[in-house]
Amino acid sequence: MALTGVLRPGHTQIRVLDIEQSVDFYTNILGLVQTGRDASGRVYMKTCDERDHHSIILKKADRPGTDFYGMKVLDRKTLDMLDSDLRAYGIATERVPTGDLLATGERVRFEVPTGHLFELYAEKEEIGDTLGYVNPDVIIEDRKGISPIRLDHWQIHGKDLDGSRNLFVDVLGFNVTERILAEDGATDMAVWMTCSNKAHDVAFVRDERSDTSHHAAFLVESWEKLLYAADLLAKKRARIDIGPLRHGITRGTTIYFFDPSGNRLETFCGGYNFYPDMKPYTWTFDEIGSAVFYHTRELNERFLTVVT
Repeated sequence: MALTGVLRPGHTQIRVLDIEQSVDFYTNILGLVQTGRDASGRVYMKTCDERDHHSIILKKADRPGTDFYGMKVLDRKTLDMLDSDLRAYGIATERVPTGDLLATGERVRFEVPTGHLFELYAEKEEIGDTLGYVNPDVIIEDRKGISPIRLDHWQIHGKDLDGSRNLFVDVLGFNVTERILAEDGATDMAVWMTCSNKAHDVAFVRDERSDTSHHAAFLVESWEKLLYAADLLAKKRARIDIGPLRHGITRGTTIYFFDPSGNRLETFCGGYNFYPDMKPYTWTFDEIGSAVFYHTRELNERFLTVVT
């Protein structure tokens, strides 16, 4: 697959109740690196391995949740083209100027049918991974906490799943990799979608609670790193939701946990490669337990009900 349009999840702004407590958690437990603060008090962070200035923006608020989801596109020409394509499809767009976020160029912001705010951007300051680009070493020293590789994907919930799914396929060039069918055997209850050859970059779940977030996920390198994440979370008395377990969907391994404000996060490992000539996998409603948690074959109530 030639990545010529939307490249990957690039950043997301997460609302937190206590900014300094959250910075401590995201730095010392999750293991992100702080890269800046702006005049409004927002804190910018990235993983050690990410090269762009930030992938996570923490904003103090009176309730947890996610403000917007940013995706990086190939270049400025692609940004302008997708802006035009969105408007032709009937989606209103807003140009957010350079400088609204630290180190980030102009963004095209739009609301998808599930109520979530997405934005596309082509330019962000590249600050590197400390290894350099000539004869680089392979080890980044002095990593803290879980220290994932990257912001990997999101699972988000809303009523008009069909509208968001179609928009991402028809305009943004995503492919559906997996789906769970509702009890009627025909309606999509949830879909996993990719703009690359990953198993997924975003998942939409049908839910009466539009514009809600289930989790943001961070990739780790191995099952051993995932087990270390579980051990560290337990040692630090972080609130674990469930795991470590394996997903049937994507075949990835996982542990879910909450930040101090109640935002659910995931560390994720594995998953297959997907190419556009592949058919999506389909899971029937009676196998939803195996689809989500393959080992236990059942879902806990908190996993089903808690969103922000």
